[in-house]
Amino acid sequence: MFSDFQTALSSGDIQGVISSTVGQLIIAIIGVALLLLAMVFAGNRKKTMNIKALTYSAIAIAISFVLSQLAILQMPQGGKLTLFSMLFIMVIGYFFGPRTGVLAGIVYGLLQLAIGGWVMHPIQLLLDYPLAYGALGLSGLFANSKHGLAKGVLVGAFGRFLCHFLAGAVFFAEYAPEGWNTLVYSFWYNFSYVGVEGILTAIIVIIPAVAFAFSQVKKQALN
Repeated sequence: MFSDFQTALSSGDIQGVISSTVGQLIIAIIGVALLLLAMVFAGNRKKTMNIKALTYSAIAIAISFVLSQLAILQMPQGGKLTLFSMLFIMVIGYFFGPRTGVLAGIVYGLLQLAIGGWVMHPIQLLLDYPLAYGALGLSGLFANSKHGLAKGVLVGAFGRFLCHFLAGAVFFAEYAPEGWNTLVYSFWYNFSYVGVEGILTAIIVIIPAVAFAFSQVKKQALN
């Protein structure tokens, strides 16, 4: 177990480090530590709310991860259109604000990295995992506005798309079909799953019955 990790680390094989059992354990520990530290540093006066946020975040991360395994469309280099897996991370931002939502997204991104991450460069790792999934928590910016969840879904999806787009344009240019501009390829590649899922998710949450259901759960989460 340790030999694979040490070999990959000494040779600078980032993918090997991430794929090793030790590497996956380290990522998981970092994710759990982030959630616990966030609860501790938020202050004792809001202890009950912190525990609620932590509990809801853990549930949302678990649901999102399960849904992420139900790929409707599997893309090369790891991208996939899923069954609304982004929604539940966005909901955390909508319930508890962008700070908690971004944190939940980062932890979820680390989980995705540990389980099946595709890594070519440290900056690409940051863009495609903690930053891209953390951006989903920006949904909390519209928590108190009309159709706030739908707006948040679009902004969160755009944030994730932008991170993947930048990573694709810089680090995955070699995968562009012959004759394709790198930026055009990265745009369409990432829009085909992140953009499409974001639009479909926004349509779903704007349905009155669905919007009402989420608003009721939000009231319970904040009481």
